[in-house]
Amino acid sequence: MAWGVVYAAVQVVWAAAGTTVPWSPHVAYASGVQLALAALALLAAGACLATPRPLARRGRVAVTAVLAVAVPVFAMGMASLPAYVVTLASLSGVESATGLAHVLLNTVGLALLLLVVVSHRRRLRGRCPRCGAGHTGDGSGPLVHPPASVASRRTRIQVYLLMCGLLPWAVVKTIWTLGGDALSVTAEKWREENAGGSGVAKALASVGIDVTVLAALAGIFLLLGLMYPWGQVFPRWTLLLTGRRVPRLLPLLPAWLSAIGLSVYGVVLVIYAPLSAANVLPRIKPDGGSPPAPESPGWCSSAGSPSAAWASA
Repeated sequence: MAWGVVYAAVQVVWAAAGTTVPWSPHVAYASGVQLALAALALLAAGACLATPRPLARRGRVAVTAVLAVAVPVFAMGMASLPAYVVTLASLSGVESATGLAHVLLNTVGLALLLLVVVSHRRRLRGRCPRCGAGHTGDGSGPLVHPPASVASRRTRIQVYLLMCGLLPWAVVKTIWTLGGDALSVTAEKWREENAGGSGVAKALASVGIDVTVLAALAGIFLLLGLMYPWGQVFPRWTLLLTGRRVPRLLPLLPAWLSAIGLSVYGVVLVIYAPLSAANVLPRIKPDGGSPPAPESPGWCSSAGSPSAAWASA
């Protein structure tokens, strides 16, 4: 509820003040759209408050409809989160503070809504809203987690195969940073596109390391943690946290939120790239600050498989 009120208030203030909130590098949100987002946030907050209560059929339909509309809308609003993360991690600065604030507001809202959707779906199925299992009682007791275990062989094979989609993209990025030419893009053109990068990004590029490749490696680390026990129980090298169970949302939220943003970006690119190669649409210009893109659909699938298994544990 608090998020919905804050989100609506911010959108109304921005709309009244005529603040420019970018949706894309060249398109900003119109005031009418901002007011519509404010209204949707309030409706979503009301739906969240209604989910724990016993509802009639019309009430359940209304709540489900509001959540079904709100989740994809706010997911689109945070789709550029991976790009902002890479930009901030490389110390390249932020082009629009309002744009970043808008993305963060949408990200927080989407995370909360996803949790509500999961619990609401469990209630509709007559299961415990906390653990998803069918048992007696009101579900207010302590949660008992199963012991840490390795993901199934099928899940591990699927994830490793899909992670291989990173290799061609990482190799091309490395070729560019080392001074070679690839995919009809010269190293000189690549350097021009990265001329405005931070000192950290330039220093890494000078030794053949692209900052987005490092971001992808961090994603691989996250995926491995979802599949193996050290990602479920803090290992020895975490010192004070050794032996404690990793909070479920700590790895799941980054995996889910990154997958949503990259899926939108990647699916659009998969459709755009062939049309661009056929000269039906303008050629794609390289962008040094963009997040991993060509592998995004596979990346999202690889993130989704262990996430689903880990969430049910």
